[in-house]
Order: sequence, then structure tokens, then C-alpha cells
Amino acid sequence: MRYLLFMLFSVSVTKKNDLENKRNAVPGDKIFPASIEKPVRVALSHYPQLKDTPIRFRFTRKLNKSIMAARPVIGSLLKNRKDRSYEILINPSFKLECYEEAVRHIPDSVMTGWIGHELGHIMDYERRTFWGLLGFGISYGFSKKYVRRSERVADSFAIDQGMGLYLLSTKRFILDHSELPQTYKDKIKALYLSPDDLVELVDALEKSDNNQRKDQILADEETAANQLDIKHRP
Repeated sequence: MRYLLFMLFSVSVTKKNDLENKRNAVPGDKIFPASIEKPVRVALSHYPQLKDTPIRFRFTRKLNKSIMAARPVIGSLLKNRKDRSYEILINPSFKLECYEEAVRHIPDSVMTGWIGHELGHIMDYERRTFWGLLGFGISYGFSKKYVRRSERVADSFAIDQGMGLYLLSTKRFILDHSELPQTYKDKIKALYLSPDDLVELVDALEKSDNNQRKDQILADEETAANQLDIKHRP
């Protein structure tokens, strides 16, 4: 997600892997590489709200410091929200201390949690106007506080969709991986919900309908989005 501002204004290059992707299309225009079919399908099953939303999953090496990033497809931004389409970009490998590991070797539960988090971002994008998305991209590019809030909102959406245990698997994989750079672990600790926070939210969702903590996170983000909508209207 770190490069959302760049992504909002860049032109998508998608010809590579198109043949593979087209062979793996599913209802609702979900397109993905065959190598990640299982975690994609599991994650999508938790988001019935997105069943008719076109989403393309594709590998790219343009993500310098991220494993995944969700973004609107540029050409769909000016359409009605119901007609937008999205991409989830996936780095085919991630850097360890002494070598690179292919993403396809990540355990399915970890990959499912990663994808579930990005689908949480798409849920967030779906409720925004064009100007709200534009303001989001600008703020995300320049404010660490805004990045932290938006990443936690995405986690909260995923938890609300029943993906808490998958997110927990992903967070523990990152924080407990002995070969992942400490700088990356520190970024995850600073910006995302901690494993303890995830457990607390999952327990709250299972035990009570009063999800005050989640609602507060979403309310804070909604307020910020509305302020940006007003500021950036023509």
C-alpha cells in the first residue's frame, strides 16, 4: 500500500500473465494466477459484498517495499462506484536477509490473510467518492498517521468478514520469521494491528454485537475521508 499515490496516477501494464490469468477467471470478473488460486478463492469467500466487483490479481516487481497493494483500476475511477474495478498487485518474491523467497512458497493460511487484508482495502475504497479516493492517495503518500489508520481499517474490515485467524497467521509469520529484515518487521508493528489487538477484536466479534472498538476505527477514518472529500471537490 505504500505507493498508492503513484498507483492512482500510473498506467497499468498487464499484458504479462494475461493468458494465465484469463484461464482462471471466476464469476464476478475475478482474475488471478493459477499458482495462488486456493488462497484467493478462500479470501474471496469471506467477502460476499464483492462478488460482483471486478478484481484482478497479478504479479509485478514494481512493488519495491511491499508484498501486496490494492488499487482502483485507473480507467474505472470516473465511473459510478458500482462500476469500478480493482487490482491487487503481488510481488512474486520477498526479500530475506540473505536471499529471496518466492511468494508461492508462503503457507496458504498466510497468503489468505495477506489477500484478505487487501480485500479490506477494497471494501474501504468502495465507500469512497472519486474525490475521496484522490484525497486518500494524497494523504497516504504524505502522512504516516493516515497510513496507520487506513491499514488498521483494512484489518478491521477483514476481521469483520471472519478473517481474523488468517490475519493472525500472517502477522505471526512476519514477526516470527527469523530471516525477514527487522526494518520490515518494525514497519508492520508500527502501522498494523498487533497480534494481541487482532485476538482482542476477534474475541469481541465472537462474544458481542457491540463492536465499539472497530466502529471507532471506522468512524475516525470516515471523518477523515469526508473532510478530504470536501477539501478536494472542484
